[in-house]
Amino acid sequence: MDPDRFDKQMRSYEYFHTLRLIPGTWTVIRVDGRSFSRFTEGRFDKPFDIRFRDMMIEAARLLMEEMNGIYAYIVSDEISVLFPPAWELFNRELEKLVSISASIASAAFTHASGNIVQFDSRIWIGVDKERVIDYFRWRQADAARCALNSWAYRILRESGMDMGEATAALKNKTVAYKNELLFRHGINFNDLPAWQRRGVGLYWQTYEKEGFNPVLGREVTAVRRRVKADESLPMKDVYGEFIQGLIAKSA
Repeated sequence: MDPDRFDKQMRSYEYFHTLRLIPGTWTVIRVDGRSFSRFTEGRFDKPFDIRFRDMMIEAARLLMEEMNGIYAYIVSDEISVLFPPAWELFNRELEKLVSISASIASAAFTHASGNIVQFDSRIWIGVDKERVIDYFRWRQADAARCALNSWAYRILRESGMDMGEATAALKNKTVAYKNELLFRHGINFNDLPAWQRRGVGLYWQTYEKEGFNPVLGREVTAVRRRVKADESLPMKDVYGEFIQGLIAKSA
C-alpha cells in the first residue's frame, strides 16, 4: 500500500480531531479535579484549607500563563479560565484544548501537592459579553452555595453524625436553616474569609521593574506583567461589573 494513502486512511479514524471552537466567540475552559472528595480526605483540613487553595491558585496561574487566558476563577477543585474571541491557540482545536488544559492542571497540582491527581476539562462557549458575565456570576453563586453546604455538613460530622446522616439531615434544608445551624455553633457565614464564600480570581496586572541597561550604562525602568491572585472578590452586581471591566481591557 502507498505510504501516503495508508497514512491518510489511518488519520481518517481520528474522530473529533478536526472539531474546532466557533470562531469569534468567548471561550471558557473549565477543569475539575477527579475524585477530589476522596483525595482530600485526611490530607487537608475541612471544609477549607489554605494549602489546598494555594495549590489550586498555582494550577490556575499556570493555565493562564501557558494558554494565555485573561481571567481565571477558582471555586473548590474547579478552575474556569476565560479567553477572548480573537484567541487562536492550537487553531481552536477542541481536542487539543481540553486534553492540554487538563494535563497542565494535573501536572501543576501534582507537583505542588506531591500526590498524583487528575483533572478533566470541558469547554463553554459565550456568544457575547453578557453571557460571559452571567457565566462567572453563576459560578460565584455556586461557590456561595457550596461553601454554606460544606460548613453545615462539617458541623454535623463533628457533632457525631456519619456521612449518610449528615447528608440526610441537610437534604432540602433552606439557606436560612443552614445559616442558623452555623450561628448556633458560633459561626457567622458572612464573617468567613471572602475566598471561601466568593472564590478566588486571577488576572493580569502590570508593574514596573527596575533594571540596568548595559548598553546605555544606566538604571532603567521596564513595564512587566504578572498574574495577580485576588482573594477578596466583589459579589453579585459589583462582581458582574468587575468581569465587564476585565473584558473591556482585553478588547
